[in-house]
Amino acid sequence: MKSSRREWTKHAVMVVEADFNRSADTHLIPLPLPGFPGVDLYLKDESSHPTGSLKHRLARSLFLYALANGWLHEGCTVIEASSGSTAISEAYFARLLGLPFIAVMPSGTSPEKIAAIQFHGGRCHLVENASDLHATSVLLARQTGGHFMDQFTYAERATDWRANNNIAESIFRQMEAEPYPIPAWIVCSPGTGGTAATLGRYVRYRGHDTRILCADPEISAFFDGYRAAMAGGSYRDVTACGGSRVEGIGRPRVESSFLPDCIDAMIKVPDALSFAAMRHVGGVLGRRVGGSTGTNFIGVLAAAHRMRVEGLRGSIVTILCDTGDRYTHSYYNPGWYQERGIPRVEADQALAALLAGGEPPPFLKNDPGP
Repeated sequence: MKSSRREWTKHAVMVVEADFNRSADTHLIPLPLPGFPGVDLYLKDESSHPTGSLKHRLARSLFLYALANGWLHEGCTVIEASSGSTAISEAYFARLLGLPFIAVMPSGTSPEKIAAIQFHGGRCHLVENASDLHATSVLLARQTGGHFMDQFTYAERATDWRANNNIAESIFRQMEAEPYPIPAWIVCSPGTGGTAATLGRYVRYRGHDTRILCADPEISAFFDGYRAAMAGGSYRDVTACGGSRVEGIGRPRVESSFLPDCIDAMIKVPDALSFAAMRHVGGVLGRRVGGSTGTNFIGVLAAAHRMRVEGLRGSIVTILCDTGDRYTHSYYNPGWYQERGIPRVEADQALAALLAGGEPPPFLKNDPGP
């Protein structure tokens, strides 16, 4: 019995690794910042992964981690709590291994993401309250005899942050021939916290001076948790009311994979400004991007302003997390904003002032970073 399980695991690891070997790296795209001369911006385009988002890297790491730990076996049902992108990627890998997959998701998840999970053979279990995702996933794992992947716990430890072509190593390799090869800042937004942990660990391990800025969406516990940690207090019990309107990032509680000491600065971004930035980036690139990319871009402007105040020239790298084609019914639907009372004109005007190099609002300046 154990011998046959080991053989299945060996084959499964080979299948996942073979998929990795067939995949090319993602592009690093320059994006102009006319309002900040001397600052070069690059977008790490994670939307070009086979499953269309940054979460493809995480899903691969989570599957290898679960396989190496002996948590998956032939016929095992894989379960994940996700707002969509991680579930899409995990459904892809589950299908590669011939395993059933169930995504536990908020009921407001975009229909495009639900369709993508189903396309890869997964099933969606929707819940009304985002705070119930974890408990529901645990219950389904018990009922099916399956395995709950639990990205929010294992994201920071499943990824090899020293090498193995993680996103940090890829960024620094691609930056080698640029005018400022060592970024002054790398900007990301926390969904699990795993990407921030990988980036923060890598720059310390390699001895780079790069700082990590996290941009948290409006409805999320991470920023307040970070602020509590920087003040020397407890942060694991910090919570927020409701689910994030920026799919893929923000959480109602501070997750285990969020490591405040791996981050150098953090800001909280109003959703209206995130979506305005999303529209701007999409307009410059000539293609739609997701809301989390907009949140990241506001973080870029905060970092660029700090560089200007400090009299620094250099580069900033941020992440284009996923394609905007997954949000046709939400972020690219004017009615979606009207239903939720999210201002568009005012947000576009505020963003235009920031892009021109104007003074940022207090929340972008007075973050609790050093």
